[in-house]
Order: sequence, then C-alpha cells, then structure tokens
Amino acid sequence: MTVQASVGTTAAQAPRRRRPDGGRRRLFSGRKGGQAAAGWLFLSPTLIVLTVFMVVPIAMAVWVSVSDFSGRGSPWDANFVGFDNYAQLLSGEGLPSRQLGQALRNNLYYVLLVVPIQTAVSLGLAVLVNRRIMRGRGFFRTAFYFPSVTSSVAITVVFLFLFSATGAVNRAFSMIGVNAPNWLADPRGLGHIMLGWFGVDQAPEALRASPLLGVSWWDWLAGPSVAMTVLMMMAIFTTSGTFMLLFIAALQGISGEVSEAALVDGCTGWQRLRHVTIPMLRPTIFTVMTLGLIGTWQVFDQIYTGTQGAPGNTTMTPAFLSYQTSFVDSRWGNGAAIAFILFVIIVTMTIIQRNVLKEREVSKRKRFAVLRAKDARAAAKEVAS
Repeated sequence: MTVQASVGTTAAQAPRRRRPDGGRRRLFSGRKGGQAAAGWLFLSPTLIVLTVFMVVPIAMAVWVSVSDFSGRGSPWDANFVGFDNYAQLLSGEGLPSRQLGQALRNNLYYVLLVVPIQTAVSLGLAVLVNRRIMRGRGFFRTAFYFPSVTSSVAITVVFLFLFSATGAVNRAFSMIGVNAPNWLADPRGLGHIMLGWFGVDQAPEALRASPLLGVSWWDWLAGPSVAMTVLMMMAIFTTSGTFMLLFIAALQGISGEVSEAALVDGCTGWQRLRHVTIPMLRPTIFTVMTLGLIGTWQVFDQIYTGTQGAPGNTTMTPAFLSYQTSFVDSRWGNGAAIAFILFVIIVTMTIIQRNVLKEREVSKRKRFAVLRAKDARAAAKEVAS
C-alpha cells in the first residue's frame, strides 16, 4: 500500500512534457479540427457570395441613406448628412413626405385586405383538394398552383386587358345592365365610394387636417382605390396556389385518428375544421401570413409593369416609390431611406403578428371547466342511450 501510494505521488508530481507548439492547441488540429476546416471550406463560396452581393450592398445602402449621394461617381465620395433624408421624409411637410404617406396608405390597405383573403382562400383550396373522395385531385392541384409559377409580368398584362375600359370584365357587366367603372383609371377610394352612398361626398371639417405624413384623415379613410383593387385581386390569384401547397402538406401531417375521434364525438365538418384542423395548423398559418405580409409590403413588379403608381398615386407603394425616387428623380438618399423605413415597418408588423398568433397556455380553471363540460356531455349521452 505504501509503495503504491509513493509511486502514485511521484507520478503526479512528475513534470509534464511540454507540447512542441508551446502548449497552445491549434485551431484545426485533430480529427474534429479537420472536420471544422472542411466545413468552413464548403461554406466559404456561399459566405463569399452573401458578403459580396448582400452584406456589401446593404452597407452601401445604409451609407447612401445618410449621405447626399446624387448618383454620380462613387457613393463613398458623398458627404455625410446624418438623418436629414429621414427627417425630410417623416416631417409631414413637402412633396417627399406626402408621397411617402400616400404610398404607405395604399400599401397598408393592400396588406390588410390581401393577406387575410389569400390565407383564407389558400386554406379553403387545400381543404378542398385534400379530400379523398374528390376525383381529379392532381388536376385541381396543378390548376390552382399554375398561376404561382407563371410570370408576374405576363399575368399583369392579362389583367390589364381584362380590366381595361373595353375589356372582358366590363363587357360582362354591360351584358347584365351594370355600368362598370374604368378600373385602372379610377382613383376613387372604396371608402369614399361607400360614404357617397350615404350622401358624404366631401371631407368634413374635422377630417381635413393633415397631421400624419402630409396626408389628411379624409384621405387615410379613403380605402384602396378602384385601380388598386384590381392589383389586389391579381395578388390573391397568383399567390394562393403557393400557400395552398403549404396547407396541403400540413393537412397531410394531421393524424387520421384525430378526425376519427372528432367524428365519434359527433362533430360536424365545420366544427372539425374550426376546433380541430385550424388549431393544429397554427404554425403553418403563422408561416403563410408572415410570408404574405413580407410579400405584400414589397410589391413592386405589378406596379412597375401595370400602373406606374397611377392614377393620382393611388397605386403607389413604398417599394416602387423607393425605385422612382432613386432612379428617376436621382434623390438616392431619400430612396435608400424609404427602403430602410419599409424594412422597419416589415420587422415591426412581423413581431406584432407573431405575438398575436402565438399559442397561449390555457389556465387551470379553463381546463377544469372544459373537462367538466366533456364529462357532462358524456353523461348526457349515456342517459339518452
């Protein structure tokens, strides 16, 4: 025992050999280090591409938004002006601020109407084509998804023909004796049109003030214009197919035992959809609405191809206004500032939407009440049988 203890003590007190590198461990030494080096090697092309085509342009855009760059020469030679471009846009005075207010108003109504409708339409289509008793499900899935893979420019041109003054839509209305508007040249807001039905054709004195980005309360309450309504219908038509596929994948992930249990409990089709299917689709609904929110705030190609913001700037959006301010009016600082204001709006609304749609824990009292209600229903069924 004594000998073993002394040997162990001597071994413990023996000086350790120093590593050739001074005791420092190399970054990619050993087996795990080689794997890490290989991982970074495979990631390097993607990182280089992202840096060159995303990080560097974003950094340049940030600089342009706080400089007086005029589009000539290098952006790095421009003078720093601080937040003057942002103050000019958000002051509520002058044409740039008013244009931004009009664009945000138009896009806000676009988002509030397109996102819920396209979510509901895509969910309805997914439930429809996911039914096993439906014949030709593959054909209908392809037909509903086809507009999503078609060029947005081509679809915009088709809608321009359909909703022109002498287009197919107006001819169909004329056949039933309805005088349809000149859709793409009508700047009237739907809110103003509905107020006109009740004899309110002019702005009341209380709504003539313009405290928010140079746009009066009367104009904020105008709603989407008739021309913007056409673009909204086109957006719903082209995006519902893509979101339908997401809902189909989520529906197929729901176990059949859940639906069978709901049928045993006597739930109707609407009750199963409302109380079983939709709660289980909450993550997918959040994904669809988030993608829809981002896409609707960034709408550009339909505006550029179709209306260019006309009539009367009622189809102007922040994304198109940023392009027009930069490339047409050569006010690059204001254009970059509009882009970052739009970025802040998208992030803020996404966070709000996440907090609204997140799943909340059910209190113990509510759980107890639900269980008591289920037991009462089961007892009533036993008595009735």
